[in-house]
Amino acid sequence: MSAGKIMIVDDEEDVREVMKVQLEGKNFKILEAGDGEEAIAVMKKEDHMVNVGLIICDIRMPKVDGVECVDYLRREAPGIPIVVITAFPDTELATSLMKKGIKDFLVKPVEREKLIGVVDKLIAAGKDVSF
Repeated sequence: MSAGKIMIVDDEEDVREVMKVQLEGKNFKILEAGDGEEAIAVMKKEDHMVNVGLIICDIRMPKVDGVECVDYLRREAPGIPIVVITAFPDTELATSLMKKGIKDFLVKPVEREKLIGVVDKLIAAGKDVSF
């Protein structure tokens, strides 16, 4: 039984792989993208805009960066919680992204317990659905 789909967006394949292994142990189906452009393309496929329960997105990436990707996803799939990860912590950026509605801001390398804790909390809380 799958606990839901999680999209991991990061230009570093090894970072995606580590998170994927950590989360697959919790029965999540993982979708991956190497940059914001690919993430948007993946999200447009099938029913991902509806069935993805959480997006974990890096900020510094080639092509479409994390900020642009977050802006797009907040507009097109506003209910999906987004967690931002970065190796370059920036308080101003974190604050501006939190104002845009991201749920958490994690600094790489993200410890397994921290990642699982944030993911479990956000998946349990469900999507931001307002009727």
